[in-house]
Amino acid sequence: MNEAPPAGGAGRHRLLDLEIDPATRSVKRAGGEVDVGGLSFDLLAFLLGCGTRVVTFDELIAAVWAPAVVNEETVTQRVKLLRQALGDDGRHPRYVRSVRGRGYQLCAPPQALADEAPPRRWRPLIAGALAALTAGALVAAHAWRSASSPAAPAHVQDERLQRARYYAGIGQDDNNERAIALYEEMLRDTPADVDARLGLAFAYGARVCLYNREPDWSERALALAQGVSAAQPGNSLAHAAAGYAHDCRGEIDAAIGEYERAVALDPQARVDSLASAANLYAAKGRLADALRADLQARGGATQPRFLDLQIARVLELLGFTAAAERRYERVFRLYPDNVFGNVDYPRCLFLQGRLAEAAAALEQAQQRPRHPDLALLEGELALLRGERAAAGEAFARAAALRPHAGRAALLAGLHSPTPADAAWIAVRADELRASLEGGGDWPDGWLDLAVLELARGAREQAFDALQRAADAGYRDRAYLQTSALFRPLAADPRFAATLDAIGRAVARERDAVLADGLPTEADAGTR
Repeated sequence: MNEAPPAGGAGRHRLLDLEIDPATRSVKRAGGEVDVGGLSFDLLAFLLGCGTRVVTFDELIAAVWAPAVVNEETVTQRVKLLRQALGDDGRHPRYVRSVRGRGYQLCAPPQALADEAPPRRWRPLIAGALAALTAGALVAAHAWRSASSPAAPAHVQDERLQRARYYAGIGQDDNNERAIALYEEMLRDTPADVDARLGLAFAYGARVCLYNREPDWSERALALAQGVSAAQPGNSLAHAAAGYAHDCRGEIDAAIGEYERAVALDPQARVDSLASAANLYAAKGRLADALRADLQARGGATQPRFLDLQIARVLELLGFTAAAERRYERVFRLYPDNVFGNVDYPRCLFLQGRLAEAAAALEQAQQRPRHPDLALLEGELALLRGERAAAGEAFARAAALRPHAGRAALLAGLHSPTPADAAWIAVRADELRASLEGGGDWPDGWLDLAVLELARGAREQAFDALQRAADAGYRDRAYLQTSALFRPLAADPRFAATLDAIGRAVARERDAVLADGLPTEADAGTR
């Protein structure tokens, strides 16, 4: 664990017009919050502790990114993000200046505030591994190679690794924290331990995908995975970990590439990566490829968790609705602790327009372990009933459970008791469009943009965003037809044209499935 240098201390400080509190990881300006989180806050806090001295790249890497292996460009990009968050200008810096060839320094000395809190240790920079699967990124941890440490007897190292994997494999946040302690201990003893590094890579990604933490964790995950794969290009698990990190960052094409490399290197061991690639094929509209890969993964020696739900989703998109519903209902009935099954079954009913049944299933699911998407579905149902206030409350709960998810925060803002003003909507719409046009490759992002464009009355731009979603591979025609979010467009012929285009694309995928003789109905059973 890294200690902050004593120069600036670790209590509340003022930097020009900024008030920075490491205890609450908050930054304020004129009493208002400045959105600085994750690695950006870690970087700012470390610079704060160094006063106005020049901090080298190596120091920053060791303090903020270790044990991940990153280069100077990663530091440069993070400083750029920090400056953007603070409203700073790199050409005329006010808070952080670059020192060519050396590193960075604060532009002014930080001042300790009178009510400075007692010194506290830096936030731990090493996290544990979570060998679990999500419906969005099906990466499972298999038997990673055990390694011994010169600082710890081999049998001690092996026992710690086994226990860490055991806790991580349970798939719960608190057990993940138990795994954290073990991996952290292993890396203190042996910083180059590949098993622990890859465990951390999966854990950092899982913190984003499963536990709704800051997106910066996936950046650390990617750095760890790429560090191992650079040293060991034939390590299939390193490529699987890199795929998972890209997946959690929403970088579909890069994730698919890494998953496919992992499978090519070790087809037997990387069934998990095959299933994860299949999930992303479906997100890109490659439904026949998705079903082929899912069924191949199902035939492996070990079946990834949630694979039945993933197969059901592909069948649902292909129009084999009855077969999909049977799988959803089975998981919902037999596995009440499966948070994804608790969402998928009521959502399946919602997409069929069976709203009363969906509401009943939702009520039952709310008595079980919850996924944030349950609250989103509750809000969608409330909108269809014309209950805007109830919808706003549900979307707000979803945003609280998943503060870093764009859609939850978007819908909460648009349906709050005090609706978002035009400036708020315009900023988010412009930011989202710039992100999507700059390389964001999740088709769903265009749907979110369509909702924002509708909220600011830009129907032409909303239709353009919907068409861009379809062009990018979005294939859930039933959602567009059912959701109240798109009802304002329903009477326009362009909306029908977009639905028809999606329908034609799905028909081509369905024909390919049938032509290949892939099982779809009863013969694509579960196990």
